[in-house]
Amino acid sequence: MSATNIRWTYAFVDRPHGRLGAARDFWTAVTDTRLSELRGEKGEFVTLLADRTDPCVKIQGVDAGPGGAHLDFSVEDVPAFVESALRLGAATVAEHDGWAVLRSPAGELFCAVPWHGESVRPPVVADTRLDQVSLDIGPGSFDAEVAFWSALLPDWAALPGALPEFHVLKPPPGQPIRILLQRLGEERPATAHLDLACADIDEAVVLHEHLGATVVSQGTHWTVMRDPAGGVYCLTGRDPETGGLPDRP
Repeated sequence: MSATNIRWTYAFVDRPHGRLGAARDFWTAVTDTRLSELRGEKGEFVTLLADRTDPCVKIQGVDAGPGGAHLDFSVEDVPAFVESALRLGAATVAEHDGWAVLRSPAGELFCAVPWHGESVRPPVVADTRLDQVSLDIGPGSFDAEVAFWSALLPDWAALPGALPEFHVLKPPPGQPIRILLQRLGEERPATAHLDLACADIDEAVVLHEHLGATVVSQGTHWTVMRDPAGGVYCLTGRDPETGGLPDRP
């Protein structure tokens, strides 16, 4: 696979159909964006738009479960990307006209979609940036999942996380979404959630609570939140410009 094949990445906010209104209101406020026209048979897809930049966040309605997050990779050659992913251990979930839904070896869904020239990253908003999708993996699948994503994204930098259970994949400069692989303490199906980099977590918590989110728990460099649509995400103490912890890349 060409190192330039992956040209852009989208983070998807996946929420139940019945909670999409709350999800759209909250995430447009958090990211200072507006909604595109709704797409899909049920109006289940929408893109978050900002002036003079290219979008990198979308919202999708899901039929079952509480929802979570997933990644869409915008690529120059969808069939070539799919072939590479399958060779590395992914499985095809669905094939559509020009795009495909895939599943990683641990069961995390992701999509391959055509690149439409996206290149301008959205700015930092209120000292925060939605910049990372965290893949939450059981311990028995973690090493194989790290190997899969590292091979699938050969031009992304692999970095040790702040804790032994974290592994970071940092995209080439200018691309908007990082990947954090997190090894869980127990075996369960793979899931994913969104992370926001925050210059000041305490200030971000106050803002997000004002917008309707609630605090779930607190960690070493992060606060787990629940949005008004019921989805869990994290506010993390990372530099909104670089994505790294203070004094780290």
